[in-house]
Amino acid sequence: MADRSLEGMALPLEVRARLAELELELSEGDITQKGYEKKRSKLIGAYLPQPPTANGAAVARCRLQHSEGAPRRTPHSGHIGVCDIREAAGRERVASTAGNRPLFYFRFGVDQALPPERRAPVTPSSSSRYHRRRSSGSRDERYRSDVHTEAVQAALAKHKERKMAVPMPSKRRSLVVQTSMDAYTPPDTSSGSEDEGSVQGDSQGTPTSSQGSINMEHWISQAIHGSTTSTTSSSSTQSGGSGAAHRLADVMAQTHIENHSAPPDVTTYTSEHSIQIERPQGSTTSRTAPKYGNAELMETGDGVPVSSRVSAKIQQLVNTLKRPKRPPLREFFVDDFEELLEVQQPDPNQPKPEGAQMLAMRGEQLGVVTNWPPSLEAALQRWGTISPKAPCLTTMDTNGKPLYILTYGKLWTRSMKVAYNILHKLGTKQEPMVRPGDRVALVFPNNDPAASMVAFYGCLLAEVVPVPIEVPLTRKDAGSQQIGFLLGSCGVTVALTSDACHKGLPKSPTGEIPQFKGWPKLLWFVTESKHLSKPPRDWFPHIKDANNDTAYIEYKTCKDGSVLGVTVTRIALLTHCQALTQACGYTEAETIVNVLDFKKDVGLWHGILTSVMNMMHVISIPYSLMKVNPLSWIQKVCQYKAKVACVKSRDMHWALVAHRDQRDINLSSLRMLIVADGANPWSISSCDAFLNVFQSKGLRQEVICPCASSPEALTVAIRRPTDDSNQPPGRGVLSMHGLTYGVIRVDSEEKLSVLTVQDVGLVMPGAIMCSVKPDGIPQLCRTDEIGELCVCAIATGTSYYGLSGMTKNTFEVFPVTSSGAPVSEYPFVRTGLLGFVGPGGLVFVVGKMDGLMVVSGRRHNADDIVATALAVEPMKFVYRGRIAVFSVTVLHDERIVIVAEQRPDSTEEDSFQWMSRVLQAIDSIHQVGVYCLALVPANTLPKTPLGGIHLSETKQLFLEGSLHPCNVLMCPHTCVTNLPKPRQKQPEIGPASVMVGNLVSGKRIAQASGRDLGQIEDNDQARKFLFLSEVLQWRAQTTPDHVLYTLLNCRGTIANSLTCVQLHKRAEKIAVMLMERGRLQDGDHVALVYPPGIDLIAAFYGCLYAGCVPITVRPPHPQNIATTLPTVKMIVEVSRSACLMTTQLICKLLRSREAAAAVDVRAWPPILDTDDLPKKRPAQIYKPSNPDTLAYLDFSVSTTGMLAGVKMCHAATSAFCRSIKLQCELYPSREVAICLDPYCGLGFVLWCLCSVYSGHQSILIPPSELETNPALWLLAVSQYKVRDTFCSYSVMELCTKGLGSQTESLKARGLDLSRVRTCVVVAEERPRIALTQSFSKLFKDLGLHPRAVSTSFGCRVNLAICLQGTSGPDPTTVYVDMRALRHDRVRLVERGSPHSLPLMESGKILPGVRIIIANPETKGPLGDSHLGEIWVHSAHNASGYFTIYGDESLQSDHFSSRLSFGDTQTIWARTGYLGFLRRTELTDANGERHDALYVVGALDEAMELRGMRYHPIDIETSVIRAHKSVTECAVFTWTNLLVVVVELDGSEQEALDLVPLVTNVVLEEHYLVVGVVVVVDIGVIPINSRGEKQRMHLRDGFLADQLDPIYVAYNM
Repeated sequence: MADRSLEGMALPLEVRARLAELELELSEGDITQKGYEKKRSKLIGAYLPQPPTANGAAVARCRLQHSEGAPRRTPHSGHIGVCDIREAAGRERVASTAGNRPLFYFRFGVDQALPPERRAPVTPSSSSRYHRRRSSGSRDERYRSDVHTEAVQAALAKHKERKMAVPMPSKRRSLVVQTSMDAYTPPDTSSGSEDEGSVQGDSQGTPTSSQGSINMEHWISQAIHGSTTSTTSSSSTQSGGSGAAHRLADVMAQTHIENHSAPPDVTTYTSEHSIQIERPQGSTTSRTAPKYGNAELMETGDGVPVSSRVSAKIQQLVNTLKRPKRPPLREFFVDDFEELLEVQQPDPNQPKPEGAQMLAMRGEQLGVVTNWPPSLEAALQRWGTISPKAPCLTTMDTNGKPLYILTYGKLWTRSMKVAYNILHKLGTKQEPMVRPGDRVALVFPNNDPAASMVAFYGCLLAEVVPVPIEVPLTRKDAGSQQIGFLLGSCGVTVALTSDACHKGLPKSPTGEIPQFKGWPKLLWFVTESKHLSKPPRDWFPHIKDANNDTAYIEYKTCKDGSVLGVTVTRIALLTHCQALTQACGYTEAETIVNVLDFKKDVGLWHGILTSVMNMMHVISIPYSLMKVNPLSWIQKVCQYKAKVACVKSRDMHWALVAHRDQRDINLSSLRMLIVADGANPWSISSCDAFLNVFQSKGLRQEVICPCASSPEALTVAIRRPTDDSNQPPGRGVLSMHGLTYGVIRVDSEEKLSVLTVQDVGLVMPGAIMCSVKPDGIPQLCRTDEIGELCVCAIATGTSYYGLSGMTKNTFEVFPVTSSGAPVSEYPFVRTGLLGFVGPGGLVFVVGKMDGLMVVSGRRHNADDIVATALAVEPMKFVYRGRIAVFSVTVLHDERIVIVAEQRPDSTEEDSFQWMSRVLQAIDSIHQVGVYCLALVPANTLPKTPLGGIHLSETKQLFLEGSLHPCNVLMCPHTCVTNLPKPRQKQPEIGPASVMVGNLVSGKRIAQASGRDLGQIEDNDQARKFLFLSEVLQWRAQTTPDHVLYTLLNCRGTIANSLTCVQLHKRAEKIAVMLMERGRLQDGDHVALVYPPGIDLIAAFYGCLYAGCVPITVRPPHPQNIATTLPTVKMIVEVSRSACLMTTQLICKLLRSREAAAAVDVRAWPPILDTDDLPKKRPAQIYKPSNPDTLAYLDFSVSTTGMLAGVKMCHAATSAFCRSIKLQCELYPSREVAICLDPYCGLGFVLWCLCSVYSGHQSILIPPSELETNPALWLLAVSQYKVRDTFCSYSVMELCTKGLGSQTESLKARGLDLSRVRTCVVVAEERPRIALTQSFSKLFKDLGLHPRAVSTSFGCRVNLAICLQGTSGPDPTTVYVDMRALRHDRVRLVERGSPHSLPLMESGKILPGVRIIIANPETKGPLGDSHLGEIWVHSAHNASGYFTIYGDESLQSDHFSSRLSFGDTQTIWARTGYLGFLRRTELTDANGERHDALYVVGALDEAMELRGMRYHPIDIETSVIRAHKSVTECAVFTWTNLLVVVVELDGSEQEALDLVPLVTNVVLEEHYLVVGVVVVVDIGVIPINSRGEKQRMHLRDGFLADQLDPIYVAYNM
């Protein structure tokens, strides 16, 4: 690897050779980075020019970026050496120090790796950006061992060289708490600018290498990531801080000149070809990007100028994503189609266990001492009677003062009292509520252990089974419902509680305790002595020896949030107490301080049960006191000279933070400090740190005794207290990589990814332990393999109450050896702990089964990931104990999600920096990607009663989108490695092969046609006439008083009507006006700007009579002139209208002050107001010389935002009307209701032309009137007994939404739709099947036949290709495989099958229309199992686009294409829509089998991603289903990134909930990674008059920063 940075130096060959050797050593890992640095600087130090700089030291930093993590090496890892200065003047980053010499800035690797004397001074800003060095005083170390922190620091340093660029999300002001403006721009993710070194060059400042072949990507990423200033669109000024956007613009401009290529494709993994860039010699011209407003004009690859902000971030994202991913995976499993999801192949180099098979470990003999009591109740009776005054339990108030001392005497008498009352005072004498063996709930608050203890022993004495649970604080407590299920399944009817607790429970207005959600009906029974009756003298509890009856039930919360009850028998209870007594060496009257929860686990076993067996004195410290005074437990140890303390890591950590202001602490009395969560990976650092600080206060190392426990196996192992301080505790430094494969590898060297674990002591007395494979048959592990620990002992739980199946799998396990022989005849219990038995029988635990996440075949432990996240930063941004890690299943694999609570004082940018660093640390240490990292506001995660996080509730909230995070960072691009391979386009096959292929496979070429016009015999009088103007004259003579048009107003009454003769006369007057006032020649274009109505029709025929060419234009909206008027102006100009006709009202509007603000009103052509018409008739009515001359122009804005006008000649217009007349069987006696906009396409033809041609009466209903009266259209249809009606999707939607609840009242008003034969939706898109079906269902009760509803299909080249007629079969629906469709193949599937997409036929093909499906690229005909472009041949095709510049090539392609083979003579028009034909089983009117046309979507809007074709509507449908607050969605692509815009109907706090859900659903259903998620307000997605989304307008608005989004998330 030639070191290009040294090209400029004259180095002797041997030095160069030695350097190359060093490089090799480094890349092979034989030398550390630091060693490499040292040796390298030594070697070349002598050859570096060292002119005196201002501060007298020559600072030369020549650290190259070595791609260390081997898998991440770029395809050709473009090393830009010292010479990558890119023309100093080009950056204009010149600072002068010595004389006038320019001082160049370099950007190289990491500060840490430099020799100390060259390290840049750490300024406050830079050190806060990077990790602030720990002050040794605070020892803020709960979760981190130093090892771990150093590893994290090193990992981050490594990443820092790699310069991960993570574009920061944009957030609306209202969502940001308190933050500076900088938060809105991408942060400088290099996390520290202290590595800006400087080297003085020679006086010219030209680099010697004049030309360097630079890897394009690397260069752009340098340009972007090298920024030290935050990029704002305006801060990128020329002097000083050249921001990233500027440099990006610069680079972009350069690249654009060098290679005219499309935007980079993120979806491929190869890097672009490298481009030779000429370096100008000595030129100092700086290349400035032209300014564009205050944003910089940037040319993206396809030459679109965009504002810098959004697009710079997207470009940043593109560059980051182009870095190579982990090595691609190979094999696949087939997901029931050719679409192959990659399945993780086992890595051939993965570590495998090599040890011998382990042997089961036996604990020491449980030595039964003679005076041990035969049962726990017997022990209580003994102490209660022998030493009634001995203290049993001391409770504390919140000031740490002793509140109450419970003696053994009181405990005995009160327990008896409780036992008596439970058995005899509940229910009646004949029907007691509670009998021995029944379960009762114990509901006591954490600050009242005495009452709880009395109740517990009361239950034992009464032989009923206590179920201690948490106090339900509200009706909706996290997890409380599940506890209710447990109580229900245990058949609990009575709850024992204390007076204070009873008073505090939520009550209904009548004063009774409401039933909590999911809870059974309970009788609440207060156990305070004053409420109980005294037992009679002769009543004594029956005290038996311990037996196999259930003693108590301990609740356990599972990974999924469900709560199980573990039953513990009386014999297990006693044996467990004995084993603990022996292991811990408990003796009578010892004092023990307990900080743990006394209702379950270690707190219950030591603080309530074993203590009574040994007559010990327990000092109980409630959680509420710990919160106020974290040192309280240490103070009590000193005060009471306690021998034993039971704590968790958290309590040790809190004590560390608070110990500074405490003088007289002495812990020498402690002989045992039991660490209840000693099996957690982070407990070791708490233990170490605690020992460090308190060793000076009398704490001995051997006193710290971690233990491992589980609800099923009780105490699994505990470290024994020894007197020998020389024996150090067991430590294991294990390779994290090995652990992910379940293999133990001791790792001493590589500090980056190790887990340091401490032993949890030996197996319990009287128990046998082994470890078995976590899944499958319980086979014994090898000695170097991680497995689930299993225990065989009397002292374990015996079952999950009421769940025999689960019990069998957990409590009745028979481990087997590799030969299949059982290890023991007795069953073992699975502990749920993962670990191994190490040397000397020491037990090591590395994680819990519940926290296990299997990501692409490797096992990761949630706790380890928490530990890494917390080691990233001394806790400035998030709260220590409030971090949740869990996995969600997306696309057949588990994905890791981290949720943390953010501190209120941390700024957006800080948190974002922290998040990106956490991702990097986890990536380096665990080699696993984090799918989603979310920060939520402080105190919003669901809590468990003792303040921890309720994991399953958190996961539930995340999945249902109600977590309400304030920051989200998704990394699907990095994590999801099992996407199907991108599809490679196959080389095209020749025509002959296609023909043969189709013949062989029996496929027919996909073509179809409507009825042949020549064959149809009908008495169509209008056929005699070539021109519509002649038809009108003929009707005016033969049927003058026949009503052609009736216009309804919003009340449903007739506003206006026209007979044949009235229309003829109005048209004549308008023709005179055009000739005389307008002085127009024949062939001049006239813009008709009218509201929907009669005037428009008259003006149209007036134009025909005068020989002018009409263009119908939608008038501007009076409330929204600014946006609607420019479109009017544009159509008038583009159509070259010589004059504009309109009503008086609109005439005033066009000249108003508001109009003048929007457009230049002086530029309007002459405006004619048709409200006052001349009285005379024209001398003659114009008759066109040739049917091919222009009849009218049809202008419309397409969904892609293009304004296109098509030319309709007279012949096509007449043919069109005839075709519709035949299809719909229209005659003068018919009535048709039309609720459409009359400005373009089929809507215009039906509104203005068809009635004149066919003579039927058209009932016109302007769609705008429905806004005031939604029922107008349907009432009109019912009132006029109409058989055929036409509407648009927007009208149908309005009726569905607006009348949904009114069907009963409409029925009462007499609305009857039973006469409707056809209700056609006029559209230019795929039929919206969901809308048409809901409309049909909704109005079925009003008589609407479901088969009546259908759609039509038209486009620019042919305004109506399909239209459901009166005769012919009903419209059919098919289900196609969405994944096949992406490959342009059509595969029919059953309804409801996975990935199925319902498609409805777009109506019947009109008479005289021929259709073929062609390949849009090769123009060859396709078989009917292929998706292709719909081509149409018909007499009513439009004759071409009308454009000013006459872009003929465009026009000829669209209107006169020929097939490349097959029938090459016919001239076809290309519709620009993709679809397919299917021959159905139905028959046409003429007895043929019917061919159905299915439209899939517009070619222009289809997105090519990963080599496959996606239709926006499919992705949008999935996204809208993802969350209840998403009302609308639009997707588009930008530089091959998928951008999803969602409209949020809800509070802005919900905006960030949508990001993970949108990403998940698109991955699951479409195998696509969303690049950007944009959350906007309702109504932001633009929709045109036909109700179609304008995705391209939206895209332009997004890139120009005009959407004012609530939140923009850039997925990594």
